[in-house]
Amino acid sequence: MFSLHEPALFTRLRDARRVLVAGAGGGFDVYAGLPLALALRSAGKEVHLASLSFADLHGLPTEVWLQPDVAAVHPDLPTRGDYFPERTLVRWLDRHDLPATVYAFPRTGVEPLRDAYRALLDHLGGVDAIVLVDGGTDILMRGDEHGLGTPEEDMASLAAVHGLDDVPHRLVACLGFGVDAYHGVNHSLVLENLAALDREGAYLGAFSLSHQSPEGALYLDAVADAQARTPDHPSIVNGSVAAVRGAFGNVRFTERTKDSELFVNPLMALYFCVDAPGLARRNLYLDRLDGTVLMRQISTRIEEFRDGLPRLRQPRAFPH
Repeated sequence: MFSLHEPALFTRLRDARRVLVAGAGGGFDVYAGLPLALALRSAGKEVHLASLSFADLHGLPTEVWLQPDVAAVHPDLPTRGDYFPERTLVRWLDRHDLPATVYAFPRTGVEPLRDAYRALLDHLGGVDAIVLVDGGTDILMRGDEHGLGTPEEDMASLAAVHGLDDVPHRLVACLGFGVDAYHGVNHSLVLENLAALDREGAYLGAFSLSHQSPEGALYLDAVADAQARTPDHPSIVNGSVAAVRGAFGNVRFTERTKDSELFVNPLMALYFCVDAPGLARRNLYLDRLDGTVLMRQISTRIEEFRDGLPRLRQPRAFPH
């Protein structure tokens, strides 16, 4: 039973002792999971962070690899290049005396990613829950929408975790509602998909990330640190969410969006939460991704699925 006293996501995780919070879509998605991880840790749970990484992991030293497709990123890890969100985060964690390890997965197909998750769970001694975190909401697209955003990494993560039946709780949390308009997502269709999930009992509601909370304040500090240390590759999603502090409209915080009109607003600071198996069941093509080994195979199978659709759900404007 859920109550207004507690967001449903935390009710589902109340009895979990060990939780893995994982960035689903690559890049800085793991930062969107940081407030949840901090809140769960404050509740006395053992929390670990993971990320589907866009960095060049294959140049990392041999000793950091737990298995071929999962690396333990620590603060003193040497790297090539200036783009490595996972290492930027662990260095911030270390400076704040927090557990400073993020487990990173290379961009692969579903089968090696699922094996990597299993290897990580074995390394951790098992977990009671996995929370996949999406920066944005395109993980909620079911496949027949006019625009899907950037689905490959999200769907690889969702399909991989969907196959981990022995994990009692598998959840999805999305932060940054509206940001994916930058990639063609229509958010009226996002709300329609959430309504369908609600009818099936898979929607866990929404709650706001307040910048006045301890978790929100630390999140803002971590995002500012990441923007300062990776000025050429700042996170549009987390930068947009971090801007929600009374700001509204076309708020400029990076040159990456200079040719776009942003709509920063309080909805971006909401976590929309769903049951991962329920979300996977609603997806129209997820089963086609089983057996993939490479990320480009996922792209191909999504394209083949969409080519076979008689029509796509068209964008709709908000009525008010």
